[in-house]
Amino acid sequence: MFLTVLVPGPTNPKGKIDVFLQPLIAELKSLWGVGVQTYDISKRKNFHMRAALMWTINDFPAYSMMFGWSTTGMLACPHCMEDSDAFRLIKSGKQSWFDNHRKFLPMNHPYRHNTKDFIKNRKVTKQFLGVRSGDAILQDLNNRGLRKVIDVDAEVVNAAISKTCGWNKRSIFWDLPYWREHLPRHNLDVMHIEKNVFDNIFNTVFNIPGKTKDTYKSRDELNKYCRRPQFAQNLVTNGYASNLGRCVDANKLKMFGMKSHDCHVFMQRLLPISLREFLPNRIWESITEISLFFKQLTSSSLTDEELRNLDEQIPVILCNLEKIFPPSFFDSMEHLPVHLAYEARIAGPIHYRWMYPPERYLRKIKHKIMNKAQVDGSISIGYIMDEAAKFASFYFKEGDPTLPLKEKRNEVYLDDIVDDDMFEIFKPPGKAIGAEGKRYLADNEYTAAHLYVLMNCPEVQPFIDVFVTEKRKQFPNLNDEAVNVVTEQEFPSWFEKYVHNHMARGRGRGSKLPGRTSSGRGSKASGMPNPSRGSGVDETPQQTEEVVNVPQQQHQQTDPHHGPEIVMNDQETWEGEEGEDGDVGESSSEHPTDETLPIAQFDPTIDNP
Repeated sequence: MFLTVLVPGPTNPKGKIDVFLQPLIAELKSLWGVGVQTYDISKRKNFHMRAALMWTINDFPAYSMMFGWSTTGMLACPHCMEDSDAFRLIKSGKQSWFDNHRKFLPMNHPYRHNTKDFIKNRKVTKQFLGVRSGDAILQDLNNRGLRKVIDVDAEVVNAAISKTCGWNKRSIFWDLPYWREHLPRHNLDVMHIEKNVFDNIFNTVFNIPGKTKDTYKSRDELNKYCRRPQFAQNLVTNGYASNLGRCVDANKLKMFGMKSHDCHVFMQRLLPISLREFLPNRIWESITEISLFFKQLTSSSLTDEELRNLDEQIPVILCNLEKIFPPSFFDSMEHLPVHLAYEARIAGPIHYRWMYPPERYLRKIKHKIMNKAQVDGSISIGYIMDEAAKFASFYFKEGDPTLPLKEKRNEVYLDDIVDDDMFEIFKPPGKAIGAEGKRYLADNEYTAAHLYVLMNCPEVQPFIDVFVTEKRKQFPNLNDEAVNVVTEQEFPSWFEKYVHNHMARGRGRGSKLPGRTSSGRGSKASGMPNPSRGSGVDETPQQTEEVVNVPQQQHQQTDPHHGPEIVMNDQETWEGEEGEDGDVGESSSEHPTDETLPIAQFDPTIDNP
């Protein structure tokens, strides 16, 4: 859901957004308890629909607005809550999440007893208590007496309670009867977390003035918390940062205009490569590990085993970064990755839960602003017009002719009318990738395309089985892998010869075609049964040598899907004629009907003489 009329600014509702969410919550409760009659455009009929809200997708500041837990300060993590070990730095006064990740490690991990690279003389024996359940959170809210923002005395009561905990309100989402059962209820935004982690690493390693976290003040604070005299002066060896700066911008040592997706690509693809020759191996390996973590986490397909490994690796990765960077480097954004693998295990791939799709849509509706003096009104009217046009297009058979037909990303549309005579492999529609162009296929490309069609066409599968059976009889010692190789290399030519041989047997010599018998649809001119009937009765006709004369005005037509089609005229008289061996066949007592001879109707299991 997009609240397009709520434009950020001085009057941003922030925590009072629940006032605007009341109609949505009322509809969601009705959809869950009562349901609604809905029209299914694909089946063109009504059905009774019930719906539930799975989760919200928002950036980290909006997380507080939705959940009611403050995302600033030393209790900013909505998963750790009061179990956070963040502290305030003495000189700078900033919150630091340094040495906040050893509690996620196994109890026998050596980092738990390291008193040098982390906070001085500190051993960690506690464990992360885990994410709270919905019932535990709801009980905590009730015990503290937090109010919804729509209550009369909510502002005064919630302000007093928020001074002693991280809660600032009771979210209106708890009114949904199923909300306590959901995990997760609000998603951590991987897009902005990845960008912020990249910015901190990039600005610090590149030593960008005004943005680096490695300053003289932070080094002074580092020595107060850790025993790392080797980092008393510079994070990296002299000359590395300046060289990297010249690689980026020879004048200002900065990179400008990097958006979230630019940081996403740089973080996962370019950062490990660009730093390989400039940083010591220990530092480069730690940065590469966090880069690979985000790369694996944002993969299109994930297994439970992979996510469990990521969940075990990320605390070690963050601890390795803590051994390199000063405490001022670690804010809440450097802590949140420790919970991302857990959320992916619960909710699935990241692509359905990060902010890229909403950001793209926000960019779309921003283009509807025609009057900058009335931004919210322009967005609302433009959105309503789009919805009305889309609704009206359902009454057109082919959609609204005034709107361009543009398929959405990664969506496939099947036509309502499908040709039953078309091979299965050609029924799913396809579309070009990139700019349109024409060129001739190379021999290897043509061979690969030919092989792909044959191997993925269900109508050809019986012939593949026959070919494999023959090869296994000819070479009994072939294993499955060798059979696959032989099939890819030899089946296309074998299939071509096989079909041509049966076609030649069916046609006879010149214009003479094998005669037909009167045994019905199961028999063809080739003397082979129709495999589509599937009956257990042997429908193989008698092998006659009867031939017929085809009138000259009749001709053969070729169907691109069914091979040669033989057209006969019912009004012509069929006479017996001398066959190949000198015998004379009998004339048929019935006029034959027009029938076709498709390739798919050959029975590969019968080899006629």
